Amino acid sequence: MPTLKDWVEAARPRTLPLALASIGMGAFLAASVEQFRWEVLVLTVLTTIFLQVLSNFANDYGDSIHGADSNDREGPQRAVQSGAISPAAMRRAMSLFALLSFVSGVTLLLISIQWNIQVLVVFLGLGLLAIAAAITYTSGKKPYGYAGLGDISVLIFFGLVGVLGSFYLHTAFFDPLTILPALSCGLLSVAVLNVNNIRDIKTDALAGKKSIPVRLGRSRAVIYHWLLLSVGITCSVVFVLLSYNTAYQWIFLLSVPLLIKNGIAVQTKKQAVELDPYLKQLALSTLIYVLTFGIGHLL
Repeated sequence: MPTLKDWVEAARPRTLPLALASIGMGAFLAASVEQFRWEVLVLTVLTTIFLQVLSNFANDYGDSIHGADSNDREGPQRAVQSGAISPAAMRRAMSLFALLSFVSGVTLLLISIQWNIQVLVVFLGLGLLAIAAAITYTSGKKPYGYAGLGDISVLIFFGLVGVLGSFYLHTAFFDPLTILPALSCGLLSVAVLNVNNIRDIKTDALAGKKSIPVRLGRSRAVIYHWLLLSVGITCSVVFVLLSYNTAYQWIFLLSVPLLIKNGIAVQTKKQAVELDPYLKQLALSTLIYVLTFGIGHLL
């Protein structure tokens, strides 16, 4: 019988700051044009948490079923792999959080968009895609994470959809310039996934999980990591240059040393146990980047 601790560990709370970063960015951008809505923020936070927990449960289940979370895995042990939670119980939990995500998302749309049918259909479709992406990353007959497509999915949902979607739900309009901070969030989120995949490169290769690091090899995956970090920050620099008002907008540069520290760690630390803490470090650094970016645009 799984304990509450088992479920909390399977939910992976340390991934939540990264999930909340993109909707936080959207909310800050909306506030900078005086269109912020508290009820939208609360519901986007709730929906995002449900989706992230769903994704983590599905990842735990799928990797255990497909062999990536074997006894040879060097990262933290997973709930289904260890036997703490049975596959059947995890499937039920996945169904529950898929339902919670859907109900919360529909409530969000009805409050923010109301009965604008065309926009409602678009966002409902995006929401269903997000639920499907969370489940099929490592679950199902052909999980796209095993084909190395996880990076693209993260860029889309943790970047473009998360930031642009939440900005629209606050403001009811689309600003093309916000694509740049959306890309920043997305690329830094992909970098977090890349740290995870570099850590698990050996066991993923054995399980047939063709992540980007498995395809590139470790040395090229490190170069890819530096590109993700540098291009992510460059997008924000370009955004500030194009929308410059005050020097406060550059406050986000205070987060750059944290990103550099992560890049150095990924490059130099070869053991999984040494690299694992830098998953949390980069997720928190991304959240700090969003907070400093947002505060700088409100001052």
